[in-house]
Amino acid sequence: MRPIRAGALMKLLLTDSGVTNGSIRAALVDLLGKPIADADALCIPTAGYGGPDGDPGGPWRFISGRSPSPMTELGWKSVGVLELTALPGLDRERWVSWVRDADVLLVNGGDALYLCHWMRESGLADLLPTLRDTVYVGLSAGSMALTPRVGDLFVGWEPSAGGDTALGLVDFSLFPHLDSADCPENTMAAAERWAAGLAGPAYAIDAQTAIKVTDTGVEVVSEGNWRRFEVAG
Repeated sequence: MRPIRAGALMKLLLTDSGVTNGSIRAALVDLLGKPIADADALCIPTAGYGGPDGDPGGPWRFISGRSPSPMTELGWKSVGVLELTALPGLDRERWVSWVRDADVLLVNGGDALYLCHWMRESGLADLLPTLRDTVYVGLSAGSMALTPRVGDLFVGWEPSAGGDTALGLVDFSLFPHLDSADCPENTMAAAERWAAGLAGPAYAIDAQTAIKVTDTGVEVVSEGNWRRFEVAG
């Protein structure tokens, strides 16, 4: 177990491909402190629009539970949708109450920097560290958005200021889709090269792996393959 960065108080489950096995599901239930059937969820589809293959069908599949990555279809008591691009036009107190009332945020994959941009623009980025009792479940880019940097390899949508800086709520970076048939370029050798270009620790994770983060530390939950990279030097 390793300490989470001071100030990042949410309970996090950072996944590659959603809740894909019993170990990850058990970790989710542990973080919730109650059965999934008793928990209210908000899903955030925003990142799905910014990815290189982004289209309206991707966010719809995520919201409807028809994507290959189990998130919204786990049997929640209720599921709502929080579209970040809509929030700047809403009364802040209104949507903040929705977030605070939710037991869990389910955050879609797609483009991590696009997601970071809208988390900042909407105000959600500032709210996240205050959500002590909320569970955040990230899917791919939804997980990477909370890291310090995504690395040049994962820069798709580019912010106006450039760079690869994400929100930095945790002190490690993530290389997702390790050895995935859908991402044949995401090999362990590629992860090693990616990690060498970062200034901090990092994990490479596959579809059967998640990183569980609480205020007491970091735990790898896996029925698959993963690797931790330490700071070079």
